Amino acid sequence: MAAEGHETAAPSAGEYIIHHLHHLQNGKQSGIADFSVVNLDSVFFSILLGVLGCFFLWRAAKSATSGVPGRFQAAVEILVEMVADQAKGIVHNAESRKLVAPLALTVFVWIFLMNAMDLLPVDLLPWVWQNITGDHHAYLRVVPTADLSMTMGLSVGVLITCLIYNVKIKGVGGWAHELVAAPFGDKVYLYPVNLAMQLIEFLAKTVSHGMRLFGNMYAGELIFMLIALMGGAWSLSATGIGLAIGHIIAGSVWAIFHILIITLQAFVFMMLTLVYIGQAHDAH
Repeated sequence: MAAEGHETAAPSAGEYIIHHLHHLQNGKQSGIADFSVVNLDSVFFSILLGVLGCFFLWRAAKSATSGVPGRFQAAVEILVEMVADQAKGIVHNAESRKLVAPLALTVFVWIFLMNAMDLLPVDLLPWVWQNITGDHHAYLRVVPTADLSMTMGLSVGVLITCLIYNVKIKGVGGWAHELVAAPFGDKVYLYPVNLAMQLIEFLAKTVSHGMRLFGNMYAGELIFMLIALMGGAWSLSATGIGLAIGHIIAGSVWAIFHILIITLQAFVFMMLTLVYIGQAHDAH
């Protein structure tokens, strides 16, 4: 925060958190939902990490050998086999698995990389960006999955994939009949109720799919900010050494624990993607 003269006052804890929770945008958001505004930081980092994930997988495929694999190749092979086994157990259509298994692998790797951005120091990339732009109030958020618009976009993508497979597997007529005949039975007077229940199910699955990932990553981001504040407060308190030590211990413990969280959330999102696509292959 700029003060009078040439001095700069440190922001309060609330101002610090609010600043770090604000996205770099192409305009000013006028409401809770403003589709004319784009979170440029989320778009940039998600594309960058998507390209990086594809590059890693491409390098693993290009350097694969039939002999004793190296560590990187072995890790990728284990990951690919794990995803393939999960896809085989959920999606029983072999033809569909040709697309679904690579899709699930892509989802896992991409979300894991986006989640892993939370392990970077909270102020590192924002500080770099502020120095590049020369604006010490410039906004930048680096965890795309802590952005609700990003996680909901991913879940809507899964919904569209499910709708496509519903039509592909059951046909337009078959799926349309299923929408009005399930889950309560093929009775004309139950058609409106069945349709309403089906629409609610699709909506609930999509919203919960995106909100689950967003909620976990948003909470993790907030905890890292609180830990950063603990470290920043050491120079302003008589118990500065204790705060500095607490900052190091808390940051290390939470970062180690967060490795499990980011991996688990990527796995859960991938598994739900497989489950929802698998459900599209099942007839009621």
